[in-house]
Amino acid sequence: MGALAVIIIVILAVIVGLGIRIVPQGYVFVIERLGRYNQTLGPGFHVIIPVFDRVSKKVSLKEQVADFPPQDVITKDNVIMKIDTVVYFKVQDPKLYAYGAERPILALENLTATTLRNLVGELELDQTLTSRDSINARMQGILDEATDPWGIKVGRVELKNIIPPEEIQRSMEKQMKAERDRRETLLEAEGHKQASITRAEGDKQALVLKAEAERDAAIARATGQAESIRLVYEAEARGIEMLKGANIDERVLQIKKLEALEKLGDGRATKIVVPTDLAQAASDLTFKTEMLGFGNNTPVDTTAPKKVADRANDPCCDDGDKSATTKHFAKNHSDFEGV
Repeated sequence: MGALAVIIIVILAVIVGLGIRIVPQGYVFVIERLGRYNQTLGPGFHVIIPVFDRVSKKVSLKEQVADFPPQDVITKDNVIMKIDTVVYFKVQDPKLYAYGAERPILALENLTATTLRNLVGELELDQTLTSRDSINARMQGILDEATDPWGIKVGRVELKNIIPPEEIQRSMEKQMKAERDRRETLLEAEGHKQASITRAEGDKQALVLKAEAERDAAIARATGQAESIRLVYEAEARGIEMLKGANIDERVLQIKKLEALEKLGDGRATKIVVPTDLAQAASDLTFKTEMLGFGNNTPVDTTAPKKVADRANDPCCDDGDKSATTKHFAKNHSDFEGV
């Protein structure tokens, strides 16, 4: 009797053990009872009826990534290329995911391939290469709507690689090289243009500065010359004032006059100086001789009548040659020799 009880207890323990289910976080268990859907067990501890209930499917609620192999796609301009896609999806309804499609991941892969072919078939090669974002958005909307009966929520679709044929790749490389060469040429031309403009502006500024410097120098020279002339005239004016203050008599002025005449006659060149008043010049000469102690001390009588030369015998008195008189006078006065 005791052995039977132990056997019964062991059997009950095994049955209870079979009925205990612990669901980890991020997963759910789809439970069937007698072949029909019964419930969905969330994360935690659960007890089911052994034999009658069973776990039909373990579903992950995490976001999953499906990286599908490259697909051959033909563009609108009949270019065959390989495109592989990456789909990010999440199970939204475990019941629909378990019973909506036989193999939902395979169904999603085939749906992605056919959708990609349809979209790329409407575009040319250049549009396909430059419209990735548009293709991704359109595919995401189509796949999300198509997978709703499967309990799948498509969050994002990305075109991972677009591999055109080798001939197209070589043509694209040549095109890109030509475009880079064109940009390089444009940049060099723009740089040369900017450099020329900068040099021209520099030359212009240099000319302006040079002109301003020459103007300032000319102004400075003119100012200096004006100041110099002003100082000379001021000195001469002060000298005249000093002469006026010294009470110089007529004799001193006559001596200064004769000294000035001597300076005019200085030099190797032959000069003829004709005083404005010949009689007054002779008187001044006599006065200077007396002052220096030469000749007799008899003053010259300037009031005596002048002797009229014989016009027939003296050719210097000819009315036709008035300058001869001046030469004759200078010849008869030793103080005017060489003047």
